[in-house]
Amino acid sequence: MMNIVERELELKLVLSPERSIPVPARLTYRTDDPYAVHIAFHIGSESPVHWTFARELLVEGVFRPCGHGDVRIWPTKIDDRGVICVALTSPDGNALLEVPSAAVTAWVERTLQEVPPGTESERLGMDEALAELLAPLPADDLWLGDPWSADESPSQDGEV
Repeated sequence: MMNIVERELELKLVLSPERSIPVPARLTYRTDDPYAVHIAFHIGSESPVHWTFARELLVEGVFRPCGHGDVRIWPTKIDDRGVICVALTSPDGNALLEVPSAAVTAWVERTLQEVPPGTESERLGMDEALAELLAPLPADDLWLGDPWSADESPSQDGEV
């Protein structure tokens, strides 16, 4: 059974050290995709902008700087408020977002209750899928049996 943990919140898109704009967003975690978190940013366009990255990155980023490349996350304080900074890089440009720490931490904790760390692979159903893939089919006995029955085996001298 798949469960979904969602949280609507308002992020700040940092335009410069002095200026930021609010951006409504939705954090989504699905137990059928246990290693990933999904963020949809509603930036006034017709459809939201979606980002997906490792849940582990967000879990660690709540406590210490982590990530490299396209997604970097670190905790900080701004005007005595705890925030999580998320830096995103894509071919379309870069974005620096500030997310309220308390909201993200509470949401991350809910995802960890749904799927505790280390149990993600159990949610993927890999064992069941592999067993199904390797299960013999009725026609397999034709291929797995001895191609030469006792009375049809070739003779050593090449005569049939």
